[in-house]
Amino acid sequence: MRQYSGNRIGLAIVGTILLIAGAYAYLRGQNLLPGLAPRAKVLPDAAAESIAAQPWMLWLLALTLLVLALVSLRWFLLSLGWGRRGARSGTGTAMLCVGLKDVEGLTGAAVRVVGDAERLNVHLACPSSADVGTIVNKLDREIVGRIRREVCEDDRGTVVRLHVRR
Repeated sequence: MRQYSGNRIGLAIVGTILLIAGAYAYLRGQNLLPGLAPRAKVLPDAAAESIAAQPWMLWLLALTLLVLALVSLRWFLLSLGWGRRGARSGTGTAMLCVGLKDVEGLTGAAVRVVGDAERLNVHLACPSSADVGTIVNKLDREIVGRIRREVCEDDRGTVVRLHVRR
């Protein structure tokens, strides 16, 4: 399975852009940028006049930035695992991947133990070209029982989510 680093890369890019913009604003406000006069304008005269003539544009900009900040905050919290239940089980995930090693194109496999081994959550993502019937049959007859016996007590409930991508 490949390691998913898209969230980390995306957050690093967004964070770097915000850090650069914040540093520029700070340096600009403290008049520490060389070559700029203390009263130098940020916007050209035409842009400043059009914004002054239509004040709703500033409100639209503020609303857009607020929505962007909320979406970024949600993305950050979800990438940290906030809102997920249970703890990851590396043993269970490894057993799931080994049991389904002959299935081509698996893109996601995860096993989580919820509560004090109360329930087991198994998540699996596969392409639409995969034989879903065979995967479900294999999960039902062999893999889930083995994972349950190894990770938690055998009589606990298990929820299996199979996501088929197009």
